[in-house]
Amino acid sequence: MSNKRLVSLFSLTAAASMVLAACGQAAPAAPTAVPAKPTEAAKPAATAAPAQPTAAPKPAGKRGAGDTVRILYWQAPTILNAHLAAGTKDFDAARLILEPLAGIGSAGVPVPALAAEIPTVANGGVSKDLTSVTWKLRKDVKWSDGTAFTADDVLFTYAYCSDPTTACATASSFAGIKSVEALDPATVKITFAQPTTNPYRVFVSTQGYILQKKQFGACIGAKASTDSACAVANNAPIGTGPYKLKDFKSGDTVLYSINDMYRDPDKPFFKEVLFKGGGDAPSAARAAFQTGDTDYAWNLQVEWAVLDQLAKTGGKAVLVNTPGANVERIMFQAGDPSPEAGDKRGEPDTKHPFFQDKRVRQALAMAIDRKTMAEQLYGATGDPTCELITTEPFVSPSKVYGGIRKCEPDIEGAKKLLDEAGWKPGPDGIRVKDGKKLKVTYNTSTNTLRQKEQALVKDAWAAIGVDTELKNVSATVFFSTDAANNDTIGKFFNDVQMYTNNYSQPDPTDYLCDFTTSQISAKANGWRSPNNIRYSNPEYDKLCTALRGESDDAKRKEIVLKMNDLLMTDYYVVPLIARKRVSAIAKDLKGVKDTPWDSEMWDIADWYK
Repeated sequence: MSNKRLVSLFSLTAAASMVLAACGQAAPAAPTAVPAKPTEAAKPAATAAPAQPTAAPKPAGKRGAGDTVRILYWQAPTILNAHLAAGTKDFDAARLILEPLAGIGSAGVPVPALAAEIPTVANGGVSKDLTSVTWKLRKDVKWSDGTAFTADDVLFTYAYCSDPTTACATASSFAGIKSVEALDPATVKITFAQPTTNPYRVFVSTQGYILQKKQFGACIGAKASTDSACAVANNAPIGTGPYKLKDFKSGDTVLYSINDMYRDPDKPFFKEVLFKGGGDAPSAARAAFQTGDTDYAWNLQVEWAVLDQLAKTGGKAVLVNTPGANVERIMFQAGDPSPEAGDKRGEPDTKHPFFQDKRVRQALAMAIDRKTMAEQLYGATGDPTCELITTEPFVSPSKVYGGIRKCEPDIEGAKKLLDEAGWKPGPDGIRVKDGKKLKVTYNTSTNTLRQKEQALVKDAWAAIGVDTELKNVSATVFFSTDAANNDTIGKFFNDVQMYTNNYSQPDPTDYLCDFTTSQISAKANGWRSPNNIRYSNPEYDKLCTALRGESDDAKRKEIVLKMNDLLMTDYYVVPLIARKRVSAIAKDLKGVKDTPWDSEMWDIADWYK
């Protein structure tokens, strides 16, 4: 993997500004064909003059000149308030309606959305001591119901997600803030508890969508997910984006129509967007490459041999294969996931019956052959990795696999660890301790590639005497916050689960801090907090606090590597594959500017044919 995305936030030069324009801020004439050649990102800066994006080309026609653009997400969205969501599908479906103050382009540099400009030290928007950032808001923005967007909506969104009883899935992005205040209706000042090298970590990219105070004002706290009126708002938000909701069938389709109040009178080009969910990744790939039934097919997690053949012979779409921060990983549960725990099932004060012994977790990790998995299943779309943080400047491209530690499979070493832990092989080869067999339930989302990953892992664990029960559930259910379903990613009522996650900004601070004790998923927060493994390590928590308060780039890199190393050597998180972001785009669909640092729908206002 040759990902050249740099993260330092304080050294944008004139040359880097040129890189910003060359790395996808201007709409490409056509999508990049596979394999995509990664670009070296500019260093986003708070000290330099703001880099303004190159204007997107005008589509051939005015607003609404096109008919319907068809988007296929084989994982169907289930909620449109992303702050209460668990899956990328929901964040992306919401992005057509809800917007942050700024997006993040392919170079890792903020691009204004609801903000009039990107604040920096040079333009006075970021304080010289790095303790505050002042955002100037656009004054031409209206919500789709015709009311004006103001600073009050930004303040409300902060109040909404900083309240722990709201249980926002995005809560970590709002941590470490001393105050958010409106200096006037079009100016918001955010003061941080400590100096920060990334003043753009709040209200930016996928974690920073602004909610309308008028619609959600009565929905703070527990009412956010329990009140019937709030439930309606969660599935039909009023927004400032290029589209507004026309119809939503949760777990199936979202139909959007043009937001007539959208600030650019020439955009969007398409009258409607049909956001279709369901099916599977291979059928989504065929719909894009062979039949042309969709204009945009998302997340093509398909065996490389199949995907490569479809891309080469289908003829109706091109494959976009973008390096980023995605990591397919296995997670071990620290709490007790068993039904016998009753009302305490999965709660953070319970203990897993055998994963409390680090040697068991380590043995299972050591048995896995990541390289074979990558070669057989991912090909050009993913590389084996031993790290959770896989982008520069933290891990160089040449060291994604074995970058900080070696992780070649070691069956004999794994057996030795289990022996030392007191798990001895029984007559059937399955290890036993105190009369209990070493058996794990291993759950993931339904996907043919993932089920083949599971099979490889099961074989490896069988070789060391572990009995593995494989489970898979619909991605629509797995990546949801459905309170009535016990198979959701947040509840994690199994021993092991597997999925892909990533940091949505080049700065991984909030992502790493998602593994702190304060972010543990539990019944009290609707199982929405991101630390679903119930990992709690005081040393790790202290590193998060230190990272939030450190402004020196070299020291920040050191802390990031320490946090990554601690997670990896505690073996509750086991990285498998550094995945690229793979989608298919119809050959006649123009204006798409791919970025690994934001929603794939971030620029849909610029799409056209």
